[in-house]
Amino acid sequence: MPVEPPASLRAVVVAFNPDEEELTDLVDSLALATTSPYELIIVDNGEETAIVDSVGERYGARVIRSGRNLGYGPAANRGAAGTAAEWILILNQDLVLDPGAVDTMIAAAQRWPRGGAFGPLIHTPEGEVYPSARNFPRLVSGAGHALLGNMWPSNPFTRAYHSNTSTDSEHETDWLSGACLLLRREAFEQVGGFDESYFMFFEDTQLGEQMKAAGWQRVFIPQATVCHEQGTSWKDKPATMLRAHHESAAHYLDGVYNKPYQAPLRWALRIGLRARAALEVRTK
Repeated sequence: MPVEPPASLRAVVVAFNPDEEELTDLVDSLALATTSPYELIIVDNGEETAIVDSVGERYGARVIRSGRNLGYGPAANRGAAGTAAEWILILNQDLVLDPGAVDTMIAAAQRWPRGGAFGPLIHTPEGEVYPSARNFPRLVSGAGHALLGNMWPSNPFTRAYHSNTSTDSEHETDWLSGACLLLRREAFEQVGGFDESYFMFFEDTQLGEQMKAAGWQRVFIPQATVCHEQGTSWKDKPATMLRAHHESAAHYLDGVYNKPYQAPLRWALRIGLRARAALEVRTK
């Protein structure tokens, strides 16, 4: 009998009570997105297990459960653990990969030997481009974006924060959206995976910081495209998600401004983020 070649790619889907059509669409699209042999792991963070079990059985996926909601980054780490594959692909459950997208990313990654993380162009079902390659949020740009982004999307702070999203050619950026990430296993293991002190949100920003500190590049590959139904995870519990987003932002900024003399700045940022979260929750 011929021996199957080892998988050069492990695809890790982080799932939380997915819709069956949604999860099936993602897995079907993965088969058209790459010609590489791959293994499929679904890390199930939810309580409703029937759909994940059904899809996993139909597509030969291995399902991992811990018995609780681990959060996005910790679940992705569990799914990536123990692989010998060269590449790890982290996927949100509400994605559809465009045909050839993964092969395009892997081909581009070969041109970046110090590339540790690679992200595709993410578009919405309506065709709008999501700014998935960004600069690290810092005091001026981050605060200006947080305060003005919703009411004045074209403000200079938001433009600076999103200034790395040119779709003309592949290029290095600070950090990439965790909704769809191709990771070089060597780099991901070296930095210790996603920082598990983040339950949800900003784990991808922090991963960019970890990769940068270790000398690995983060590269935006706009030739590869995926469709993401933005905000589906927010629909049922918008207030909870908004609070989690702002709490993770504060946690991230605590790490950026971590010197003892910066304590007053950290306190001020936390107060501002809590106030902004409360205001946004009231408007939902």
